[in-house]
Amino acid sequence: MSATQTQKEGSEAGWGSLEALGLSQRELVLAEALQMEYDALSRLKQDKTGTGTGSALPEPGAPSQTGLKTPEPSTPGQNLPTSSEDLLLDLSGPDSSPNQPGGSQFPLPLPPRPAPPAGVFMKETPYILDSPELRKFSGSGSGDSVGPGLGFLSKGSALPDDVPPAVPPRHPLPPPLGSELPLLPPRPSTRDVNLFHPGGDQLKVTSAELNYDLINDSLARLNEGRPAPPARCANGDQSGKLVSRSKTLPPQVPPRTYTPAAKSNKNQRRVSADPVRLGSRTNGFGYELFQVSEERDEEVAAFCHMLDVLRSAYPSSNRSRNAGFVWSPSVGHDELHQALGVAVKVTVACEAFREPLTFTCDGSSTVDLLIYQTLCYTQDQLDHLDVDDYLLKVCGHEEFLSNSQTLAGLEFVQQCLKFDWDIRLFLTKRSAVNTKLARTKEDDDTPSSMNHCILLQERPIKQTVTREALTLLLDTFHNEAESFLLSEVELLLHVERLVQSVKALCNSLAAVETPDVTAALNQLPACPCRLQPKVLKDASVLSLRENRESVVEKLTAAILDLVELYCSTFNANFHTAAQSRSGTAPVQEAGLITNVLSFNVYAAHRVPITWATSYEGFFLSCSLTHGGAELCAPQHTSKQAVSKYLFHLVVWDQRVCFPVEITQLPRESQLTVTLYASPLPPPGGAEEKGKQRRSTEPLGWVTMPLFNFRHVLTCGRKLLGLWPSTPGRSGNARTSSPNFSQPDSVILQVDFPTSSFEVIFSTPPPADFCPQYEFSRLDTISQIQLQDVLQKKAFHWLTADDKRLLWEKKAFCQSESAALPLVLASAPCWQWACLPEIYALLRQWACLGYLDALGLLHASFPDQELRRTAVQWMDSISDPELLDFLPQLVQALKYECYLDSSLVRFLLRRAIGDIRIAHYLFWLLKDNLQDSQFSARYQHLLAALLCCVGRALRDEFDRQCWLVSILTQVAQKVRDATPSSRQSVLRESLDEMKQFFSVNSCCRLPLNPALFVSGINIQSCSFFNSNAVPLKLSFQNLDPRGDNINVIFKSGDDLRQDMLTLQMIRIMNKIWIQEGLDMRMVIFKCFSTGRGRGMVEMIPHSDTLRKIQVEHGVTGSFKDRTLADWLQKHNPTDEQYDKAVENFIYSCAGCCVATYILGICDRHNDNIMLKTSGHMFHIDFGKFLGHAQMFGNIKRDRAPFVFTSDMAYVINGGDKPSSRFHEFVDLCCEAYNLIRKHTHLFLNLLGLMLSCGIPELSDLDDLKYVYDALRPHESEADATTYFTRLIESSLGSVATKLNFFIHNLAQMKFASSEDRPALSFAPRIHTVRSDGVIKNLYICRHIRSANKGYAFVVKVERDAQQEVQLVQRTFEEFQELHSKLRLVFPSSKLPSFPSRFVIGRSRSEATADRRKDELNGYVWHLIHAAPEVAQCDLVYTFFHPLSRDERTAGGSSKPAEVLWSPAAGTELGEVKLSISYKNDKLFIMVIHIRGLQPLQDGTDPDPYVKLYLLPDPQKTGKRKTKAARRTCNPTYNEMLVYDRIPRGDLDQRVIHLRVLSDGSFWENTLLGETFISLTRLVPGQHWVDWHRLDRTGSDSAH
Repeated sequence: MSATQTQKEGSEAGWGSLEALGLSQRELVLAEALQMEYDALSRLKQDKTGTGTGSALPEPGAPSQTGLKTPEPSTPGQNLPTSSEDLLLDLSGPDSSPNQPGGSQFPLPLPPRPAPPAGVFMKETPYILDSPELRKFSGSGSGDSVGPGLGFLSKGSALPDDVPPAVPPRHPLPPPLGSELPLLPPRPSTRDVNLFHPGGDQLKVTSAELNYDLINDSLARLNEGRPAPPARCANGDQSGKLVSRSKTLPPQVPPRTYTPAAKSNKNQRRVSADPVRLGSRTNGFGYELFQVSEERDEEVAAFCHMLDVLRSAYPSSNRSRNAGFVWSPSVGHDELHQALGVAVKVTVACEAFREPLTFTCDGSSTVDLLIYQTLCYTQDQLDHLDVDDYLLKVCGHEEFLSNSQTLAGLEFVQQCLKFDWDIRLFLTKRSAVNTKLARTKEDDDTPSSMNHCILLQERPIKQTVTREALTLLLDTFHNEAESFLLSEVELLLHVERLVQSVKALCNSLAAVETPDVTAALNQLPACPCRLQPKVLKDASVLSLRENRESVVEKLTAAILDLVELYCSTFNANFHTAAQSRSGTAPVQEAGLITNVLSFNVYAAHRVPITWATSYEGFFLSCSLTHGGAELCAPQHTSKQAVSKYLFHLVVWDQRVCFPVEITQLPRESQLTVTLYASPLPPPGGAEEKGKQRRSTEPLGWVTMPLFNFRHVLTCGRKLLGLWPSTPGRSGNARTSSPNFSQPDSVILQVDFPTSSFEVIFSTPPPADFCPQYEFSRLDTISQIQLQDVLQKKAFHWLTADDKRLLWEKKAFCQSESAALPLVLASAPCWQWACLPEIYALLRQWACLGYLDALGLLHASFPDQELRRTAVQWMDSISDPELLDFLPQLVQALKYECYLDSSLVRFLLRRAIGDIRIAHYLFWLLKDNLQDSQFSARYQHLLAALLCCVGRALRDEFDRQCWLVSILTQVAQKVRDATPSSRQSVLRESLDEMKQFFSVNSCCRLPLNPALFVSGINIQSCSFFNSNAVPLKLSFQNLDPRGDNINVIFKSGDDLRQDMLTLQMIRIMNKIWIQEGLDMRMVIFKCFSTGRGRGMVEMIPHSDTLRKIQVEHGVTGSFKDRTLADWLQKHNPTDEQYDKAVENFIYSCAGCCVATYILGICDRHNDNIMLKTSGHMFHIDFGKFLGHAQMFGNIKRDRAPFVFTSDMAYVINGGDKPSSRFHEFVDLCCEAYNLIRKHTHLFLNLLGLMLSCGIPELSDLDDLKYVYDALRPHESEADATTYFTRLIESSLGSVATKLNFFIHNLAQMKFASSEDRPALSFAPRIHTVRSDGVIKNLYICRHIRSANKGYAFVVKVERDAQQEVQLVQRTFEEFQELHSKLRLVFPSSKLPSFPSRFVIGRSRSEATADRRKDELNGYVWHLIHAAPEVAQCDLVYTFFHPLSRDERTAGGSSKPAEVLWSPAAGTELGEVKLSISYKNDKLFIMVIHIRGLQPLQDGTDPDPYVKLYLLPDPQKTGKRKTKAARRTCNPTYNEMLVYDRIPRGDLDQRVIHLRVLSDGSFWENTLLGETFISLTRLVPGQHWVDWHRLDRTGSDSAH
């Protein structure tokens, strides 16, 4: 039987199966048409020549091909395939990873998830790397899994057309001799991504049951006995002799065996390739296609080896780095003082106790001491007890305290002390602790792999061609080339068919047409599929067989080169030649090569047809960069148009030469190529055409490193996929990987020079000498200039002169450790010859702290040695402190030049030793998979993390991802539902959560690995009425001693910006605490679990300002008492209220500073919350860095920050400024100045996030906002004055209250009819059942209230009580009661309420008498109204006694102003000054005045301060401040300066300070004055003190 006939037998199944192997429909039609024509031509020749002469003769010793039979499909009952071909039925397929070097390797087996009973929910997909693009194919019901990431399809349903087929197992390890093939039991679990299971009844197996080592060994042994493939030959000679073949056409390949399909459904067809040999595989062209492992990519192979070494240093037996549970985080050493010396009350429970034990111990007590004290109560004999055998667990959290830690050093304890929470712990034996998350010996023995386990590939549909498809196309080309060689007639027809086969081949190889292919095709005459002028004109030349053989030989060589280029570019799972690993090329040092850098740009392939009709004048701009800085001027190619060869492409074929020698190239140099074109002019006038022609648009770009990971200079031909140019900001980092993740990306072909040796860049040693001098040795002018440059704090704004000065004076800057990033950013070059000096400077510089070392991880510092040193300096950071900066370090991975780096090793090493770090690192890496440019790198890094943490933690991550996926679907359903049906939709959708917990008994929340939940309380779940409709979820705590865990789940909002903002506020709070200033900030957790979704921690016992204000009506935002009344309601005693006000002052000051520095906008009263303990905090940070919310063209956020009169009312204790307001201003200014000292830290942190994809943090302008807000160039005094003015501006802004009011109106549409109206001054609701029936009400008298009005004392008599109760209520509170009753009952059922309008003074005693009688009538009718009115909750809550009523019964309470009165002992007041002297200048800052007396008419003055520096004969020493308005306790913070004051004259100088009231008609009243001698002033120091005011006369100023 002829070879073609044998091949034809399986053609139907073979061609049909190719759609699953990566070929497009068009390619299939073309290839099938060519094959049919070839078969027809063969049959025609056989008919002409007869049956004898046309048959193919086998080679000697080769068996007849007729003996080869096609195996039958396996039956459902089969457990083992019956032949070697059958073994590969489930193992064939392409690599699904074009953008991942090495493709997919077989994963390690996962523990099977128990199969649920019929009808019970089944997990759709492993969710760790779920892809929205792939998930759209998933079905809703249970059934056979068709592959992870594709969800579930019902049994028998067809696969989508573009689903990639399976990946053959790679990286086989030879098993022991004598191994048998394993049994393959069926397993109802999730399919592996590397196995392709089309619908049908064939045997279902997964990688979990397959021992690939045994299978590959068995296949190898089976293939050893397989007969050698027979030769394929063709005979065009009538004599019947064998035709000698050209050397370029070795014997044909044996026919592939196909499994015939019983049905025509293309998705049910399956291809079985030849058994995979560990040796070579020969095809029809005499070259070899190898099945290779992921080590095909040398960089990935080296990275895997690094992982093996790294993991071996932390074996599972090392329990100090493999605890298996979560440790409770500690605080830094600088934060310990907050709880040291504080009595800590701790409650310890234990299973051996009936009742918990309570201890009171010092904050410096260690945990093991607390354990020992607890054991004293439970054990009689303590001699044989080891305290280390016990652990203390936080009740409600799955985290444990380290025995060596002090109580003050625990973050949990400090949180409890801040909010007055009970410290509840549980004592347990260490042996009883759940350590399921620990790594095992099996994990240690598992080799590192990039496709290690859990469905890593969250990426687009593959485009890599498979080995089987490529072999078939090569055979087609071989057949056409053979026919072309043997043809004597119809030459043009054979040329057309040959060109078509070449086109099909090139199309499958990324549609690339190399110049060698083009040159070979140019030797053929024109044909319909390739009409080019540069073709052979005289077709008669090809009549000679020698000429045809020459064309075929060149074409074959070009195609083989193209296949090799494709395999090396896309990291295919096969190769065209054996990889030689024995010989090494000679090495030449890059620092000695003086040749200039040059390369050849051939063409841009896969050019979209739309570009040909929309653009003209395509050209390339090539630039060399290092750390984002250009090394020379960009070089441009000529302008070319789109040409049509086999495909559309732009051909330049031009040499690009840079005026830079190779010795001048830094090691991390990158080549960036940008494709530009001019849009075709519109059909308009000539002027428009000319304007349009002059403009160019960037269409795509690509960046590649010139030195690879082995520091070898790149050489040879490269294919580079272009990333599309998107209009945007320039702050985003650019990846150094080509764009092969998009199947239609334009591919650029670049040819670098090759040589017989490798050019390698070796790291030079540091120089032996590096000068270092004291800063004081500089001259004065240089010191001032250098200080001004160093004040810039960040290298982003260094000018060329600044850099020149810094590098010139670098030897004088080494005492300032934080200046190192500025100095290194000023280095003139980073070429090989300059590195010794830089490295010597780096070695000699004082060791940077980890906060300063962050600045060296920016994209501007790509040098590997520099980054290694920075990571080495960061190694001192503790694990809890590392969590504070983990998002920045994950972003800094983008700036690493290569896959393996010191930073990667540092993060993996820390993740191995701490589950909390591994947890957050996993979610941060997973979130960055969405970044298309860097997705390949993050896939490798995520795979590395999953290799390191062990199977148990991988399973835990899988459960968390599944949980998030379910919640995302629930949130989407609720958001899409109508507002009235959302609650019911929510409860129905959450039933799926019950099914989740039936499969998984428990799960940790992504928000915090210590939050361990076992179910969800659906009845307690609800949603918020906002645009994204966030879900309020209540999870059941796995710990029975803990409360339910309440979180907010958001879907549709990008929480990365909220994460970043809260991170900055948390770091600010730590800075304040380290400096001894506790601002009482509320720091809650927020974590993004993917783009547009995430979890937020809920803060208990808190309300939004809107909810508080609307208790006083929709206009409550304009009233001053709302916040004070709400705090008084929840803190009824004086001690509680004073504590709440103190918390409010501190937290409000911290919020003002933080929100101003970060430019947080969109601050309406639903984004600000207040705890009942007085702590204020902000939420929802959708706008920051000054990107204000706009209302049309009006900026909604007009004030610098939110500080309104109702907040000032709480601080002052009334509507007039008090001394507490001085404390608030001082706190704000001190907190502001402390953050200013760390300007470089915040610029570094935000600078590292420029490429994270947050729209409002994408370029240096956004970073400049923070720089301008911090004002690092100003002195502390100037900054204090500046922030004081900001406080005044915010307090005086009417726009903030108006914004609150507008928001109140907008939210009225969301008000629920089910909400019961509540009284603003009542902390809780009371009923007739709880208090007893009221039988009589009587207003007996009125008393003077704290706000100078009148309150009415009501006598309340109840049936069940003999004693009469007295309650105190104001007229306004009676009015609020009546208004709330009107919301519930019709006016006809309510008594009429007295009018609030009176003639005359409303606060007079006469008015109070009249209102007392009117209110008596009102309450009598109210208590005798209908029962539903008289006994409603509002009435009984109104007349329930409050804490102030108890004070009324015992005597009148002090007015609120008395609580805030200034210090006694002064009559005219005091003034606070800060006086200092420096550089012949006297600085006097007027800070505060307290205790001024009112004017004679009883009104408050408008005070200002006037200064004279005596003696002053020239009358030039007068200075004065601005006037404060209507206050006896003004704040100024104004600096008054006297120049040219000699130091020797200070002792003779006296400050004459006068305080005057700014009066009308130019008459100013003297309020007090004082004389201050400067003899106590020490130059260089600040003298801050209060000075008493006296009165000596009056003053009139004009």
